[in-house]
Amino acid sequence: MNRGEQKGFPQNTRSVCPVCLRPVPARRVWRENGIWMEKTCPVHGDFRVPVWRNRLDYNRWRAGTPLLEEGEGQDCPGGCGSCGGHGQGTCCALLEVTSRCDLNCRFCFAEGGAVCQELSLEALKEAVDQIMEQGKNPLLQLSGGEPAVRDDLPELVRYARERGAPYVQLNTNGIRLARDPDYVRRLARAGLSFVFLQFDGVTDQVYRQLRGQSLLETKQEAIRNCDACRLGVTLVPTVVRGVNEDQLGRITALGASLSPAVRGIHFQPVSYFGRCPAMPADDWRYTLDELLADLCQQTGLPPEAFTPSRCDHPMCGFHGVFLAERDGRLRPLTGRAACRSVRGTESGKGTEGGQAQSLFTSPAQNRAYVGRHWMRRDAESGLRDYGRSEETPDMAAFLRRVRSSSFTLTAMAFQDAGNLDIERLRRCSLHVYDRGRLRPFCARYLSPLKPGEPNI
Repeated sequence: MNRGEQKGFPQNTRSVCPVCLRPVPARRVWRENGIWMEKTCPVHGDFRVPVWRNRLDYNRWRAGTPLLEEGEGQDCPGGCGSCGGHGQGTCCALLEVTSRCDLNCRFCFAEGGAVCQELSLEALKEAVDQIMEQGKNPLLQLSGGEPAVRDDLPELVRYARERGAPYVQLNTNGIRLARDPDYVRRLARAGLSFVFLQFDGVTDQVYRQLRGQSLLETKQEAIRNCDACRLGVTLVPTVVRGVNEDQLGRITALGASLSPAVRGIHFQPVSYFGRCPAMPADDWRYTLDELLADLCQQTGLPPEAFTPSRCDHPMCGFHGVFLAERDGRLRPLTGRAACRSVRGTESGKGTEGGQAQSLFTSPAQNRAYVGRHWMRRDAESGLRDYGRSEETPDMAAFLRRVRSSSFTLTAMAFQDAGNLDIERLRRCSLHVYDRGRLRPFCARYLSPLKPGEPNI
């Protein structure tokens, strides 16, 4: 990184003490090994945490995003809700339908388990009414705990659709969906739009480490049952350094091979809130730029195919849309990569006539993806090949294929007490229903960090 990229630092913002959650001033500072947040609690002392590893160009990634102005965010996160100071409306609203869960995962933002805390069906319907009114009919996510432990969930789905929810999404570990095909059919008939399926890797070792048991075949059966009911599935890996960050490419290959049953993958680098092992050491942090850089290197996809989150702060996530070809390759439909023929790229030169620019900051990283833009399907997927139509030059046919075979690769980097940035929080569009009001996700689940280091 050259010295010109240090301009604009330090950047002032606000955060919280990771121990007591007291609101404190903070700043982002530039270091050779990345961008760090530094803050001081008058009771618990100094803290610093990495928020960007310089695997991608930080300034280009967040270009045009205004900094937090002096005096802004003074009431955050304690006063967070649908207030006049919040910069975004509600795009997605999450409704916890139960605290019960049939797993006891090592990482769980909601700390689901055997203890039952849940609203009645009638109370949940009232919550849906409030969400639709306050959020102006947002996408509704049904979550928990494990929402599929409720037998009356299909009735709630039907009610939400009748009340104007354009899409109803189920966030699930997939256990009941795998074991109870009739339950899946009931959800589909009720109007469920799609399924967000917890899917951490392609080996059972990953599930044993993160979820406590072997679950790969269960996940596969859940996908098959959803596909039989024409319920699209998005795979949702929680990415933990040292556990499954080396499986990003294999997860993507498997997901693409199962299109259109699987419609995409939503990566979530682990955040340390709710139930988590302990306060992480600096090298346990897995930042958004690391995730995208590793994803591109493992798949051969170009970083130009991805754009920063547009509904939220750019440091909260990324988004890429692809066309899943019948042989398992992914063709970029978004970003600068969609505007040129990736197959025609040589030595980093695009068909626009100039040098292709990469978000990678290292020339070695640039060379790593050039010539490997097309990702091949993993031959070890173990699931049947979902057929796709032949390619055709007809634009109308192409658009039909995009509707049926589009495949998304997205990510959301949730914040915890260590890296909470009020600048980011004020642009959150994912809100959680909390006792009559909608609150930003990372404010709702914010929890103190415990001393010690994670032991995975």
